[in-house]
Amino acid sequence: MKHIEALILDWAGTVVDYGSIAPTSIFVEAFKRGFDFDITLQEARGPMGMGKWDHINTLLSEPKIRTRWEAKFGRMPTPQDVDHIYETFMPLQIAKVAERAKPIDGTLEVIHKLQASGIKIGSCSGYPNAVMEVLAPAAAEYGYVPDCAIASDDCMSGSRPGPWMALENVQHLGISRVASCVKVDDSIHGITEGLNAGMWTVGIAITGNAVGLSEEEWSALDSSQQQGLARNAYTQLSSAGAHYVIDSLADIEPILQEIESKLARGARP
Repeated sequence: MKHIEALILDWAGTVVDYGSIAPTSIFVEAFKRGFDFDITLQEARGPMGMGKWDHINTLLSEPKIRTRWEAKFGRMPTPQDVDHIYETFMPLQIAKVAERAKPIDGTLEVIHKLQASGIKIGSCSGYPNAVMEVLAPAAAEYGYVPDCAIASDDCMSGSRPGPWMALENVQHLGISRVASCVKVDDSIHGITEGLNAGMWTVGIAITGNAVGLSEEEWSALDSSQQQGLARNAYTQLSSAGAHYVIDSLADIEPILQEIESKLARGARP
């Protein structure tokens, strides 16, 4: 490929942590430990892809959650409440993230093949540096070593859905033009990040947040259940503006060939 210069990959649900389980379950636990307040896994998944403080703040701004909060505490949530939940979340996440560092089947082979062909592999995450300092070495033990890793607190302007983490990769990788980058993500906010940065975007449906099941849970479903969840995931990511949607990063090579052809014809995202 002569025109694609880099892939900018999300972490959980895209390369590692099938189903994006690690962050979601910890949000539920942090709310419970911090305030004895219950949120569901589905609610926790809603803002996935954002920086974790912003994620908690967004959850507490959801009308249904705010109503339950006010009924329980007799007041609306405050920024101090967000701080407390975040401070509860962080050590729990750091303790657990390495357990979900194994790359999803098929992703390493594709990544290594692309790196060998000269395509750079960037990465960014809703995780802050304190979590990435645990996750990145754990993933490296399995053989996943991106050429760049940007955490949610590396950018002064903020994190997703803004373009800053994706564009920070462009700078660190020495990319000549943003339109030569492909942003790959399993969350709506991650797709929006790529669009805001002016990149091609590819949504990951089955292995990520849009379905939200572990590999074992997914495999236990019958075909009709899988088809229904897949349909919903594809619709969700397409509606977010993804140029393409695929089941897994392992399936991306035909998409890259199509983007390569479009770039050769002068097309832009």
